[in-house]
Amino acid sequence: MAAARLCRCRCRALLSRPAGAVRARRGLAAGPEMHFGFQTVTEEERREKIYQVFENVAKKYDVMNDSMTLGIHRVWKDILVHKMNPCPGTLLLDVAGGTGDIAFRFINYVRSVRQRQLQRKLKHHQNLSWQQIFESYQKDEFNSLGDSQVVVCDINREMLKVGKQKAEHLGYSEGLSWVLGNAEELPFDDDKFDVYTIAFGIRNVTRIDLALQEAYRVLKPGGRFLCLEFSHVSNPLLSRLYDLYSFQVIPVLGEVIAGDWRSYQYLVESIRQFPPQVVNNYGTYFSGGAEGNDRRCRLFQSGL
Repeated sequence: MAAARLCRCRCRALLSRPAGAVRARRGLAAGPEMHFGFQTVTEEERREKIYQVFENVAKKYDVMNDSMTLGIHRVWKDILVHKMNPCPGTLLLDVAGGTGDIAFRFINYVRSVRQRQLQRKLKHHQNLSWQQIFESYQKDEFNSLGDSQVVVCDINREMLKVGKQKAEHLGYSEGLSWVLGNAEELPFDDDKFDVYTIAFGIRNVTRIDLALQEAYRVLKPGGRFLCLEFSHVSNPLLSRLYDLYSFQVIPVLGEVIAGDWRSYQYLVESIRQFPPQVVNNYGTYFSGGAEGNDRRCRLFQSGL
């Protein structure tokens, strides 16, 4: 199975944004021909087809992730959040995060950090009365995230619906909000978030250049962009085995579990069409230029 890769960069240092460039290009709705898996389609057709894919698979999305990766996607997402290392007060935007996997991990992580902070604080209150300690603890405990917030933004209503249902079932509400929005035209103010994450979503964005510019726009100066995505297998033997598994097993799982062969055929093909990682002596990178802008980001390998 292809390794997942984590792209991490400080966007303000790596990506420049010409004034008005994002909105100037949004008029190109039809656009040139591009790939939908191995098919060649127009830009508008690709948008519609990808929307339909996730509308179809939303209810079985999490079950299929477990089935396709044997649960390893959970480890990859844990690694992403640990690399993020958020502290209380962090404002996170999770794009294409419909079912909430990254958001819930973020909340758990911040709660854990916050709890350790409270425990250290109590140790320094040994000279206070029990009543004073109790009142101080109650006040801090009420704000278990320390003003942290995570906004889950997804273009697909069905994916957001599933995420909200999961959050209600698992008891997540504090510091969590859900927004219907397009990665290429985010409905947020400039310089708003500390961290932007997108996990297994960027290859499904039709105009990745616009999405990156929007990520840059909504991040605060010094904000961080973290992208988790599949890499290409470099070992020839493993590559053949991975192709066999991908094209012969995953679509069958999609049909059996989700009743949708075609959507999972596309997801497999989309991984093959996504740009490969570049490896050098300093690590693994995903590099690409948009109109001469250098947006090379460090990648952290995880998975098999």
